[in-house]
Amino acid sequence: MTKVISVNAGSSSLKFQLFNMPSEEVLCEGIFERIGQEKGIFTIKVNGEKYKINEEIKDHEVAVNMLLTSLIKYNVVSNLDEIKGAGHRVVQGGTIYQQSCIANDESSANVIKLAELAPLHNMANVGGYFAFKKALPNCGNAFVFDTAFHQTMAPESFMYAVPYDWYTKYGVRRYGAHGTSHFFVANRTAELLNKDIKDTKIVTCHLGNGASITAVKGGKSINTSMGFTPLGGIMMGTRSGDIDPAIIPFMMKKTGMTPQDIDNALNRDSGMLGISGLSSDARDIEDAVAANNERAILTHELYVNRIVNVVGGYIAQMGGVDAIAFTAGLGENDTVLRGKILMAIQDAFSLDINYELNNKTRGKEIKLSTEKSKVEVWVVPTNEELVIARDTFKLLGL
Repeated sequence: MTKVISVNAGSSSLKFQLFNMPSEEVLCEGIFERIGQEKGIFTIKVNGEKYKINEEIKDHEVAVNMLLTSLIKYNVVSNLDEIKGAGHRVVQGGTIYQQSCIANDESSANVIKLAELAPLHNMANVGGYFAFKKALPNCGNAFVFDTAFHQTMAPESFMYAVPYDWYTKYGVRRYGAHGTSHFFVANRTAELLNKDIKDTKIVTCHLGNGASITAVKGGKSINTSMGFTPLGGIMMGTRSGDIDPAIIPFMMKKTGMTPQDIDNALNRDSGMLGISGLSSDARDIEDAVAANNERAILTHELYVNRIVNVVGGYIAQMGGVDAIAFTAGLGENDTVLRGKILMAIQDAFSLDINYELNNKTRGKEIKLSTEKSKVEVWVVPTNEELVIARDTFKLLGL
């Protein structure tokens, strides 16, 4: 067996899973939170036991060293040289990368160059790579890109109707995100349909605090809701999603807001938080809906409306659909919103849903549609870390 670790480094976090490959056995998993802040949190789960450490975690390099020390401490490995590969999630691969690649000086320089398209994400992602490279000099590394899966979109799907040289000179186009998740969920859904992925039409709904929807035809992404950045698409926890661009200069003139103020407002103060005035957490919104809070109810209605518009459009673009799959935190666990979305589209697409089953299904793979339904509906928990480990194992020739 070969040990491969999947790494997802954020600006103040680092998630990981260690696998035995090719058996895909998970040896441990965990997360570092509040990196660079006074009260850091390190949680690791080994053999069903969860261990938690609360202390300052100065930077990602410190987090990686804590992780590697813990692997020895909790007897996950006897020697760090057992770890032969580390796969790193990278949010933005631009048009350079249509698939995962070996991490080296050239590719890491490209990831840094592309950081202007995802400044908060790419620099954290490459920082995780540098930390592992330093701590484990004998370990191979790979980059797995969120945007790679969406590079199969045709120009009519990824282009914006702006001056053409914005695209040729500055790379302004739709890139999408969550590609690793959409890839995994689409392929797993095809297996559940007992069909070759090449013969399927699937809509994957990755609904979390960040959210995107993808049309997957023949195993390829042909359209996705996130755009030039993860701000585009449907409304999310704190992000606005698509808006009329004229709103931006209008608000700047009315309020004196700067471009950075606008960026912060649309990324951090909008979406569910902005409409409800309560929270970006779907669970809090759900509680407020139950208490008949009008703005919480409006938040649900707006969210459902945006998703219905996108799902319906994608089904039309594909010329039909075999299955709709829900994944990520909200898609897997929010039974109320998932039920409302399905009720909103059931008549148009001849769905027959077991709503009693929907209402009690959280976080597990299950078919929600009945045999009467013309389209199958599934909850499919995503596993981006497994995709990262598979690609790393293959790329490094382990």
